[in-house]
Order: sequence, then structure tokens, then C-alpha cells
Amino acid sequence: MPVYEYVAIDTAGKNRRGIVDADSPRTARQKLRATGIYPTRLEETLGTEAAPEIRRFRFRLPLQRVRRAELMTTTRQLATLLSAGLPLVTALSGVLEQVKKPALRKVLSQVRERVNEGVSLSAALGEHPAVFPSVYTAMIHAGESSGTLELVMERLADFGEQQVAIQRKIRANLAYPLLMLTVGLLVIFFLMTYVIPRVTQIFVEMKRALPLPTVILIQVSTFFQNFWPVLVLLLVLLWVGARFYIRTAKGRRVYHRLLLRLPVGGGIVLRVIIARITRTLGTLLGNGVPLLTALEIVRSLVDNVILGEVLDEARQEISEGANITTPLARGGVFPSTVIQMISVGEQSGNLEGMLFKIAETYESEVETRITTLTSLLEPVLILALGVMVGFVVLAVLLPIFEMSHLPR
Repeated sequence: MPVYEYVAIDTAGKNRRGIVDADSPRTARQKLRATGIYPTRLEETLGTEAAPEIRRFRFRLPLQRVRRAELMTTTRQLATLLSAGLPLVTALSGVLEQVKKPALRKVLSQVRERVNEGVSLSAALGEHPAVFPSVYTAMIHAGESSGTLELVMERLADFGEQQVAIQRKIRANLAYPLLMLTVGLLVIFFLMTYVIPRVTQIFVEMKRALPLPTVILIQVSTFFQNFWPVLVLLLVLLWVGARFYIRTAKGRRVYHRLLLRLPVGGGIVLRVIIARITRTLGTLLGNGVPLLTALEIVRSLVDNVILGEVLDEARQEISEGANITTPLARGGVFPSTVIQMISVGEQSGNLEGMLFKIAETYESEVETRITTLTSLLEPVLILALGVMVGFVVLAVLLPIFEMSHLPR
């Protein structure tokens, strides 16, 4: 259903702005006038229900996207209103009044309209897959089926807020080393292409034998000064070529296997994926989603081809009557500790509880490893930059020292 943005005047003479769902501009004006709002301007906006051809080529600015943190805040508010006994449509209207971001307001207004027409909440949310992930919609559907929608939404908000907190910690830990590396590389590039050529030109004009560090510095500086556009072009071509290769089936497989086998980062990547798999699977099972359906949803959230193939095989064998641990162990990707804990949870009938324990353990390990890695990166980067700057200073000062010792 189209969404219209309006500028209007209410019965008190105050200016009002907002959005409204309607089949046509005439219907939109009638709906607004029925509530005591008289529009002076009405424009249709391109919502999420635009044609696939339009959405495919539409560039979405960052400000137009719905962030995960905003979605979880809205979920928490809706769960609170439902727990207070408000009807679903009334609760959606109350949440809609609190939402400030235009993109989320448009989506929620369309969801409210669909629910008001008699569509279930999960079906209405499923019409906006770019905003509401499949795991979100599946949990809402399970809550509707069991009559515990408000409880499921509270758990969903807890789950999403925890994921957002983990992502923020990882970004905060990596921000400073990446900033330091970027600034250091820019400073070295500026020295090599602008400062060093002017300083070393004095030594070249003297036509004397120069120390080896100075010769090396001059050669490197000359290379950067003459060929830096070629280097930039090669880096861009390499990046574009790698992107195209990764998009192929073989390239994705090689890239994802390489990520898992990195000396330091591979263990972190594997633990992040396993924590996401186990926490999502535990959350789905704890809210009444069948195991096969839960595995299908979890599989859609896993981008890594290697782990995805293991989950596909596990789902296939489970549908034939096997337990979950056998195909996971045969894949050779999941650590033996994870396999043992899942086996214990499956045998004891507390699989979702054991999955949560695995997720908590691995999330803690990821945070610890990233903190340790970033604490080591800082002195390593400082040392590397110090060695480079020290070499430059040495190469510049050595000829000056030699000139000072020449006989007059």
C-alpha cells in the first residue's frame, strides 16, 4: 500500500507533519480529515513495497537504512505495550509515535495497516525482509502460534540488544589500531612523495658518495614519487579482481576457507560464527520453533560456505532421523568441545540451554581475544612506524655527519 507524507493543519491551527497509508491520495486526505487533520501538501513516498525492478537499482543512503539498534528499541517498546494488555494495533500505533527515523516509520506504518486489515503480525513483517530478518519473523510467528507474543518479543529484544552490544565492543576495540595504521601510512606516503625528495636533492647535487641507507631512501622515494598513481591503480584493480573472484562459487569457497585458517584471525572468525549459530538456534528452539525450521533459518544467517555446507548436511540427516551431533562432527569444522556440549544437551533434553552456554562461552572468548589482539597491535604498530621514521631520520642525518667531518 502506498505511503504518503503530508504537511497539514489540525483543528487547533498548529502545523503537523507525518505519514499515512492509503490506496490513493483521495483516500489519504479522507483518513486525515476524519482525525481532524487538514492536509495542505500530500506527496507519495517510495516505500519498501516498490517494484523489485525499482528496489534493485535504488541506492539507499545510510540515513535511509533501519539500524539493528533502532529495530531492537522498537521491539522492546512493543513488547512493553503488549505486556500492559494493549491490543496489537493500538500498541503498533503507540510505538509508531515514538519512532523518529523516517525509514522505520514508513515500514511500521505499513505493518500496522496490514495488521489492521486482518493479516498476522509475522506475515506483515515478512513483507519487509530488508528490515526484519527471517529469524525475527520466525520467532514472531512462533509467539503468535503459542499465544506468548509479548514474551517472545521480550526475548527477541534481549537477543538483539546482546548482539548489538557485542558488535559495538568489537568495533570499539578495533577503531584505534585501524585509525593509527591509516594515519601512519598517510604520513609515510606524504614523506616519501613530498618531503624526502626535496631534502635528498641537496645530497644528490653534491655529487658525493652517499651512505647505503641514504641511497635506499632516495630510490624508494623516487619510486613512490614517479609510480604512486600506478600503485594506487594496481591496488584498486587487485581489490576489484578479488571482489569478482569472491563472488564466484570457487572464489567464495577459497576465501571462506582461508578466513577460517588464518593464524590469528581464523579462530576469532570461527568463534563469532559459532556463537551466532548457537545463540540463534537456542533462541528459536526456546520459543517453540521446530528444529528443522530453526536450522533452515540459521543456515540463511550463515554467510560462510564451509559452515553452511555442514549445516545443510546436518539438516538433511536430521530429517532422515539422525541426531544433530553426528553430521556436525563429521564436517570437521566445529570444535570437539562444541560437539560434546551439543551431544550432552541433546541427550539430557536441554539442547537450547546448552546452546546458550556455548554462545556465552564463545562470545566471551571472542571479546577476550580481540582485546588481547588490539592491545598487542598498538605497540606493534608504534614500533613499526618508529622503525620507519628512524630509518628516514638516519638516512637523512648520515650524509650531514659525513659532510661535517670532511677536511676544510
